[in-house]
Amino acid sequence: MVDRLVVIGASHAGCRLAFAAREEGFEGEVVLIGAETAPPYQRPPLSKGYLKGSVPLAALRLKSDAAFAEARITLRLGTTVTAIDRAAKEVVLAGGERLAYSKLALTTGARVRRLSVPGADLDGVLHMRDLADADALAAAAKAGRRAVVVGGGFIGLEAAASLRGLGLDVAVIEAEPRLSARVFPPRLSEWLRDLHEAHGVTVRLGAQVVEIVGRDGRVAGVRLADGTKVSCDLVVVGIGVIPADDLARDAGLAVDRGVLVDASGLTADPDVAAAGDCARHPNPWAPRPGAPIVLESVQNAADQARVAAAALFGRPTVHDAVPWFWSDQYDAKIQMAGLPDPDDEILLRGDPASGRFSLLHLRDGRLAAVDSVGWPQDHMAARRLLATRPVVDRARVETHTGPLADLCSPG
Repeated sequence: MVDRLVVIGASHAGCRLAFAAREEGFEGEVVLIGAETAPPYQRPPLSKGYLKGSVPLAALRLKSDAAFAEARITLRLGTTVTAIDRAAKEVVLAGGERLAYSKLALTTGARVRRLSVPGADLDGVLHMRDLADADALAAAAKAGRRAVVVGGGFIGLEAAASLRGLGLDVAVIEAEPRLSARVFPPRLSEWLRDLHEAHGVTVRLGAQVVEIVGRDGRVAGVRLADGTKVSCDLVVVGIGVIPADDLARDAGLAVDRGVLVDASGLTADPDVAAAGDCARHPNPWAPRPGAPIVLESVQNAADQARVAAAALFGRPTVHDAVPWFWSDQYDAKIQMAGLPDPDDEILLRGDPASGRFSLLHLRDGRLAAVDSVGWPQDHMAARRLLATRPVVDRARVETHTGPLADLCSPG
């Protein structure tokens, strides 16, 4: 019988899981399969430093060739998996080759959500998800003068900041009444709008794109639902992603906008795990504790992959790390810890006008999440404090400028 771990998806989660298998003592074969031809790389810099040209391609690599060789991990890049045969315990590759496995991990990530409006297939309509996308956008930015970014979430705003830094005129079109409404409270959304407008970006809220207008097969502008046309020579679409769960669904595994896994990262098939942006898992930090969610972050990909590897090889643990995220826009570093809920009570600490402040999310009187801008000390403290769900001294939040921990007690 074959003794082989096959990891489908050379993503951050896939790379981490492959190496974690070795750390767990697995001595069989490890094969990491990726559809892209590039070795596993970091994605967050794509819309920031890499797009601006300040981060070179070599700096994006997650592991060197030597590290893969030392860990005896076989990389099969430029390779597409078309099916999983769980009965035979084989994956089917494009071209018909079948690769047997004893353990299987799905780290297929997510694919971009695309605009479904007339003109969405014109030249100059770009997305931002992988290295090829970033290269295409960088090339378009060199020749372009005016860009429209559709979507006011992290990717859209990071791309807007980078394009503005490259000298392009930029307009952000967001369908919601405020920026990043899915993850940020109103006060932070307003601060983000002010930040982008201060850098010369035009922000249009509550605006729906109904058509990409073209000329000679190429983008010339976008038309909004109110009839307004915004002229541009490139469009960046950043309207979210969809978990890549097709292989799992076709293999008979349970999916629900992501591959369903337990707290250790295993599917209902004990020989199959999933981790990263494709996995929907019960999370103790969700507003409804234990509710299955998908977390799109490097931290989650790494932590969940490590736990999933342990579960595959007989040492099940629970994925319960405090979630955290970050976004760099212009010179501002925005850091988040915990998972917010729209019903949270929000307390302001610091002064938004100074560019250094935190928003404390309280749920049932206890600290549930912290959004920090320009205050990394608060962010690091929050990642430690949230594990204890402390009570916050409301009366001192506005005036206390010392350590965040001073405002918290077990209660």
